Amino acid sequence: MSLSRKVRISKLASGTLIGCIAVSAFGADLQECVGIALRQNPDIIVSQSQLDQAESALIQAKGQYFPKLSAGVTATRTNDPLNVFGLKLAQHNATFNDFGLGQYTGVGSVAPSALNYPNPVNNYDTSLELQIPIYNGGMISGYVDQAHAYVKAAQEGDQEARQQVIFHVIQAYQGAHTAHAYVTVAQQALAASEAYVKTTQNLLQQGLVVRSDLLFAQVNLENVKVNLEEARRGEAAAIDQLHLLLGMSLDEKLDIGSDYIPTALTDSVAKLQEEAVASNPGLLAMHHQLDAAIAGVQVASADYYPHFNAMLRQDWNSPTFQQVAPSYTIAGVLSWRIFDMGVTRGAVGRAEASRAELQAKLKQAEDGVRFQVADAWRGSVEAESRVNARAAAVTQSEEAQRLVAKRYENGVTTMVEVLSAQAQLDKARAEEVAAHYQLTLQRAALRLAVGKLNSDQL
Repeated sequence: MSLSRKVRISKLASGTLIGCIAVSAFGADLQECVGIALRQNPDIIVSQSQLDQAESALIQAKGQYFPKLSAGVTATRTNDPLNVFGLKLAQHNATFNDFGLGQYTGVGSVAPSALNYPNPVNNYDTSLELQIPIYNGGMISGYVDQAHAYVKAAQEGDQEARQQVIFHVIQAYQGAHTAHAYVTVAQQALAASEAYVKTTQNLLQQGLVVRSDLLFAQVNLENVKVNLEEARRGEAAAIDQLHLLLGMSLDEKLDIGSDYIPTALTDSVAKLQEEAVASNPGLLAMHHQLDAAIAGVQVASADYYPHFNAMLRQDWNSPTFQQVAPSYTIAGVLSWRIFDMGVTRGAVGRAEASRAELQAKLKQAEDGVRFQVADAWRGSVEAESRVNARAAAVTQSEEAQRLVAKRYENGVTTMVEVLSAQAQLDKARAEEVAAHYQLTLQRAALRLAVGKLNSDQL
């Protein structure tokens, strides 16, 4: 066995996974990618719009506490006897002749034509009206409480949407790194396969190996080339997915920075579950939705109580458009719905049923979050163990490949066994890459369930 053959194969056996996961320093790191997504992702735009709607609804509800001033102009032309007489009174233009005084002969049964068949009258009623809410059975305060609760729910919903987007960015970002690492593994396998072919060709010319060794090496080289193309296609698809998630055009250049693995949460499962129930934004949003439902019961129950409101009105009536003949009206309106065929009772029952439904859903969601925390915690522990195991497997596979290569150099094995050892090494390297990716996802999922996946914590 020649010395050149021994050195060549030994070098091929000495590669490590460090080359698989090292990525050149790209332009946009995870923090920048998250910032882009939080500005452009459609889910964030939707959650912001929902928050704006809730805040506007709160302004609308608070406005019900205050008086409302309205102005209006009503133009009228009529020959209806009752309206004509009323409009003349409003204009301060009524005279005794409007009663048919000129036709009065002392006989009471004579019908005055001026009163019964008046000429048409034009009237312009210019008005200012102030409506003052005083007591409405708690309806207005219920609407305000409900709107406050919806604002808080929308705020927590926005936080939940942001954390979901951050999780998906981490998933896509690390997916791109993982795909790049697979390309690196395939490139290492290609370099080794090309070296095996070249070395075997030289040995075949020297008569040191049989032709079948060269054929096995050539077939392996073609398979490795196919694997490399698949890895490159996967890398391109991963980058495209990150483009889409960030709201960027697919043809826009995007270079990503160093890889990211979240730090582990060291608290016990029970403590993390308690923290998740207390701070998970999705659960907090449901709590506020429940508060809104409770306020909805108060709104529906308002019709059981009397309502009292006041009204101040100033009118100007004139046959032409001008402010003359002023008059005012002051009114207080007390209304109390005594019987409504079960309408109010039905509305209250529906509101209470909605509250009970939300309570049940909240309990179910809390149990679900507790499960998610426990499952993600177990997954994180398992993934960490898998990373350690895969790292050990790479070391062992490298040593096994080195030993097989040495046996091949000594003529006690075949190229088939060499290629099998190399394939096992490639597989171990790929599995270590996958283990790192799973560790990232499991830790990120645990932070998401607990409610600690914020951009300032990356």
